[in-house]
Amino acid sequence: MRRRAWLLRVGGAAVIATSLVFDASPLALLAVLFVLVVPFERLFPRHQQPFRRQRLLQDVGYALAQPAFAAVGVFVGAIIGALSLFWLPGLATRPIVESLSPFTQTIVAFVIFDFLIYWAHRWSHEIPLLWRFHALHHSIERMDWVSAFRNHPIDGIILAPPVAFLIGAGVPLETTGALAVLQALVGIFLHANVRWRLRPLQRLIITPEFHHWHHANDTEAINSNYSVFLPLWDIIFGTWFMPEDRRPERYGIDEYVPPTMVGQLAHPFRGLRSCRLSRSGGRRRRDEPSRSANA
Repeated sequence: MRRRAWLLRVGGAAVIATSLVFDASPLALLAVLFVLVVPFERLFPRHQQPFRRQRLLQDVGYALAQPAFAAVGVFVGAIIGALSLFWLPGLATRPIVESLSPFTQTIVAFVIFDFLIYWAHRWSHEIPLLWRFHALHHSIERMDWVSAFRNHPIDGIILAPPVAFLIGAGVPLETTGALAVLQALVGIFLHANVRWRLRPLQRLIITPEFHHWHHANDTEAINSNYSVFLPLWDIIFGTWFMPEDRRPERYGIDEYVPPTMVGQLAHPFRGLRSCRLSRSGGRRRRDEPSRSANA
């Protein structure tokens, strides 16, 4: 057992090293984000936790492995985007989109992207096949900026159908790419261990408070707050959850997640043939009882 665990850790280190050989930019990105975000986490912490908290090095490893994960995500995402046929309704709306001014086109693309990502994110919770991969991100038990990088590369394909729609609609690739990058950067801020509530903005834009509730291992908060930029969609579709009298205290999921990176990356593929595309086996709903053990 120890030898297997050692081999899995070596495998994870090999993934990170291979990724950095091809692209060392994550080192610079981590340094910049560390300087920009960590001081706020230390000065205004939501939860008091040691700087070198549990699984910190693993999450840093996920951050360093992003070039390799991105390559996998782009390859699989291109296939999924084509097979999703989302580019067909995009083609149907292209004459309308192309008639808009560049500024209006960007605003429309932003709103459509946000709306589609809301549903893609929601389905990643409600559809068992998608939840298998998204569960890794929700295994986070200590929320901070670097925890945002703990994602399965296949989980990123939820961006594929929205991107396919925008490309089909004739939205410039630069705008589409910028929206995807902005979504990733905003996600880092939303995971930050800061205590700011930003109450005046809570119904206008998503805040760390909003997203921390999304990650909360709290029966009432399960399957809520899916929006990426605008909480409008959660308000409209009944998944908004922002209680005034308390704050999220416990994060993570009750499902088993392997302790090593390689184990985590392989885990969603176990028993994949028996997984069914129904909504009954995703993350439990808010009206279902919470299990007692925390992974």
